[in-house]
Amino acid sequence: MSLYHLRSMSAALLTAATVAACSSGVRAPAPGPAPAPEPVAPAPAPAPPAGGHQHAPAPAPGAPRQPYTAADVHFMTTMIGHHAQAIVMARWADTHGASGSIRTLAGRVINAQQDEIALMQQWLRERGQPVPEPRPGPMRMRMDGVEHDMLMPGMLTEEQMARLDQARGAEFDRLFLTFMIQHHRGAVTMVTELFSNQGAGLDDSVFKLASDVNVDQTTEIARMQRMLADLIFQGGAP
Repeated sequence: MSLYHLRSMSAALLTAATVAACSSGVRAPAPGPAPAPEPVAPAPAPAPPAGGHQHAPAPAPGAPRQPYTAADVHFMTTMIGHHAQAIVMARWADTHGASGSIRTLAGRVINAQQDEIALMQQWLRERGQPVPEPRPGPMRMRMDGVEHDMLMPGMLTEEQMARLDQARGAEFDRLFLTFMIQHHRGAVTMVTELFSNQGAGLDDSVFKLASDVNVDQTTEIARMQRMLADLIFQGGAP
């Protein structure tokens, strides 16, 4: 065999050995499951309005912002006449010889209750309810299809109003305090009756007015009781 043939055989053997070694070495990895797709972040929620509070939808034009009940309407309607009687009583202070402190008290009653009457009338008007004139005396109420004259709690009868109108000086002071305490207690009773009705007083205007009546008139009752005690037991003007 020639030298040329020996070299060719050696080269062929070397090539075969190399291929065998490569075949028994590192293999390509077997195909595995496809990688899971990366999760997509959810779209961010809309940012709340400034201050962090979600606002309720705006009410339809002309619609009341809070629900109201028949008890709310009854309270606002009847309190107008109730306040009207207190104003008549208070206006007599200047013409019936009342003392200075009684005239001051009467002035506060007039100012506060005139403003509240205007608020109550506006509340009724905005809700399409009948708006009574501020007249003192019994209210015409329909019950079971029949109309009745009804005095609201604490309101003076015609006889009591006549006695107060006839009094002068210290006697007027005494009767004014006695009857106005009675009158104010009646207003507080009306507030209590309002809030005892389920669902009543949820309207902001009704709640605020009723609460103010309760606080203001309870405070004035205590003041008038002290004034009446001074008048009776010390024999002096309040």
